[in-house]
Amino acid sequence: MRLKNIALFISFGMLFASCGKENHNLKEYMVDSWQTTYIKIEMPTFQKSDSTHVFEDTFENNPARIVQSSYKDDGTFTTWSLNREGKRYGDSKGTWDVKGDSLFLEFFYDGRTVKEAYFVEKIENGFKGKSLYDWDKDGEFDDLLQMRTKRIELKE
Repeated sequence: MRLKNIALFISFGMLFASCGKENHNLKEYMVDSWQTTYIKIEMPTFQKSDSTHVFEDTFENNPARIVQSSYKDDGTFTTWSLNREGKRYGDSKGTWDVKGDSLFLEFFYDGRTVKEAYFVEKIENGFKGKSLYDWDKDGEFDDLLQMRTKRIELKE
């Protein structure tokens, strides 16, 4: 019986250690610069109506706006947009953290403080994110945002 308890304790210890390592790895992975390559926001009760509204962008064919961001290891990040000419505008600063497989952000956008969490999945040279938030400002946190990014190098 004592041997079983020791084996169980070791198993749980390895599980917690591996979870902590994955959390640390995702945090390290996020410290970089990223460009959004795909975004889709599904708003099922668009502004308290019975209509569904979907916003989707693949950022192809010379889009009017490309979104980029940079995450620093001190827990801060900056996000901005590039216009068609490549000129940067709309910088917004915030804080970020990782817990498990989730990325937590807090920043100021569109006249309000945004606090959101993304389920993050690493992909080759980027990550996918999913989040429920109130993007249509109707008081319901029922809008599903899905995104993909790619790693970028910033020109200093």
